[in-house]
Parts: sequence; structure tokens; C-alpha cells
Amino acid sequence: MTKVLHRNMGAPPPEAVRSEGCRIFDRAGKAYIDASGGAAVSCLGHGHPRVIDALREAIGRLQYVHTGSFTHSAQEELAEVLVEDAPANISHAFFVSSGSEAVESALKLARQYFLEIGEPKRRHFIARRQSYHGNTLGALAVGGNALRRSSYQPLLMKASHISPCYAYRDKLDGESLEAYGLRVANELQREILSLGPESVAGFIAEPVVGATLGAAEPAPGYFRRIREICDQYGVLLIADEIMCGGGRTGDMYSMEAEGAAADIITIAKGLGGGYQPIGAMLLSNKIAEAIRTGSGSFMHGHTYLGHPLACSAALAVQKVIREENLLTAVRVQGARLMNGLKQALGQHPNVGDIRGRGLLIGLEFVKNRETKTPFDPSLKLNQIIKKEAMERGVMVYPMPGTIDGINGDHIVLAPPFIASDSEIDEIVSAVAGAIPGALERVLGC
Repeated sequence: MTKVLHRNMGAPPPEAVRSEGCRIFDRAGKAYIDASGGAAVSCLGHGHPRVIDALREAIGRLQYVHTGSFTHSAQEELAEVLVEDAPANISHAFFVSSGSEAVESALKLARQYFLEIGEPKRRHFIARRQSYHGNTLGALAVGGNALRRSSYQPLLMKASHISPCYAYRDKLDGESLEAYGLRVANELQREILSLGPESVAGFIAEPVVGATLGAAEPAPGYFRRIREICDQYGVLLIADEIMCGGGRTGDMYSMEAEGAAADIITIAKGLGGGYQPIGAMLLSNKIAEAIRTGSGSFMHGHTYLGHPLACSAALAVQKVIREENLLTAVRVQGARLMNGLKQALGQHPNVGDIRGRGLLIGLEFVKNRETKTPFDPSLKLNQIIKKEAMERGVMVYPMPGTIDGINGDHIVLAPPFIASDSEIDEIVSAVAGAIPGALERVLGC
């Protein structure tokens, strides 16, 4: 009997014993293509020699230092690399151990910024429904994943939630994408005015929504309007790029494609590629200067801030992405994956939408394509599709509650940036077979 508190205590997962490239192998010797990158984490796949070599060198040199006493070269160089490719207003990086920690840091930094500049009334955060920002209490509070929030609602701080940018279901007939984006962006202005502009600290959003909404892209112009509103009322814009950043969508930062710069950016999954636990918060120069000229220190921290091994692994990952031109690979292989899925499943009666950007792609499932009626959530279709895909040797990321936290099913695909043509084609073939297989299981047809 296992002593591990597994995610599903009734069905412990198979044991992984080794990994190589895009594949993970279980104890029985079966190979699985990691078509979801775990949870969009393994951007370089598994066992990349340059990252392994960097970790070997790092562990023999410096295992741990407390950042209250020391800095180290891996942390300093990693910050320089990230800031160099970030929007021009970004000047500093703060390294933590996870995406949730990065979001907690961002919320606290936003609050402290307004204390430093003499606006202590600013305390409210606005986010969007059907978003996900992490599982710590602050991150969960601003997140809009109703399923994950429900059990902990009494513990969560108050946060406001406006509509997501979810054109597949919410764009009106005859409404252009641009007009739809402007309409839902303007909800932010109404919410700021409702709360009182002097009391709002920040708006947080995923540029491309990851797990909760299945790789939903923003409408053209949406984030430009969001930036205008934030500037008008002095509200900080926090871009949660934990899943969609780090090159996953074809740009190092997903907001690049939106023509809008954030005041704070959170990144994690693609930062270290799973080789070590690491996340980061990037902040603008105006925030850094407010801290420097005010109290002089950010009143927040964790034991493993800027961990030497984590920073060394992430630095190696970031160098590989840049030096091996993997952003181009993401765009090319992302187009191959999207085209393959649309060719195989674009007319399937139960595939409502295939969406995403780069190597972050979601498939939403419906009972009826015309009405977009979802399947009964009790069927757990997303989980059955995962099982069918794993039987075919491919791992996908399943999620329920696409529409409102209860109704709707989707899966996310986020394969490594190094995936070959043949591996992309294997993913398409396995997913195309898993869907009718799952439907046969749950519906008997």
C-alpha cells in the first residue's frame, strides 16, 4: 500500500522510471509521449544533456545560500537574461519555487508599491472568471476556477471577477472579434468604478488562458484596452504567464503579441522546464524604484528564494531555448499540431472548438456542435479521454468545468519544444483515436 497522498487515492498512477526526449517510461516498459509537458512544464523534454551538465556542475559548486546573506552568479545571470528579453519597462526579477508563489509575490508587491507611493487605500484585486492563478490562498482568491475555489471559499480574501475573453461561447452573433474584445474589456472599467478607483490595486489575467479555459486566446485589441483602463485609473496590470509564457506560445512573453506591457509578469513552468522547481516575478522599473527609494526592501520572502540549483537549471533551459532557436520551432510545430488536429477533428460532431497559440492548444468537447451543449459532467469525459490517450501512449492534460467550473470538458496539449514532426503526428493520431474511444465508453456509441 502506498504511503503517498496521491491526487486520486482510489487510483494511484503508474510509476515512471525514466524519461528521454519527449517520452516517459513506466515500470512495465511502456512509453508515453509527454504531449502535455506534464502541465505545460517540460519545454525541453526530458534529459536534455546541456541542462543535466549544468546541474551536475552547479551541485558540486554551491548547494544553498540564503538570499538575505548572499547572492550568486546563476541568479544574477538568469535575471539579466529574463529582463533582456522582457518588455522595456521590466527591470528586475524575483525568484521563487513555483507559479503559485510567484503570484503571491505579485499580489504582495502590488500592495507594497501603493504603500510606498502614499496610496494605502488601494487593496482590491480584479481578475476574471474561468482563470487559474495558483493554489495558495492569495492566488486561489484571485483565480476564477470555481471548482478549486469552492472548498476553501471561507478562507479566501475578497476579489472581484469579470468575464473572461472567451469568444467561442460569449461572442454575439454578428459581433466582430474586435468589438467583442472591447465589450468584455470594458467590464474592467465598470468594476473599478464600482469598487472605487482609489481602492483598486491590480488587475491580473493570463494572456492566453491555460488549464481552466483550455488555451483561449484574447480577442484582438483586448489587452490594449485593458492597458488603457489600468493607466487611466492608476491600476497595476499583472500578466500571469506561468503557463503561456517562456516561449510556450511562440514568444518569450505572450503579452508581446498583444501590444501591451504589464507592470508585473509571473512565469514558472517553462522557466525551468521541470528540471528544478522554480518560478519568477518580473517587475517594472517604476515599482522597483518605489521600493528602493521608499522602505528599501520588499517585505516578503521564502526559504528557497533564488535557490542556486533551481537558478542554474533555469539558466541552462533559457540558454538552450535562445541558442537553439526553439521559439521558431514552437511556431512551426505549433502550426503542424493545430493543422493536424483540425484536419483530423475539425468536423467531429463532438469537438466544439480547437484553439490556442504555438504549442499550447485546447480542444473543447460538446454534445451538440450547433447548440454547444456540454456533456453531463457526471460522465467525466475529459478524464476518459485522458485514459484513452494514455492507452495509446500519449499523455494529455484533462480539465472539467470549462464553462462555469462545473459544466464543460476540454483537454490541453503542450508538447515539448523539441518535438519532431513524427512525434507531433503521433500526438494527433492518438488524440483523434482517443476521442471516439472515450465517447464509446461513456455513451456506448
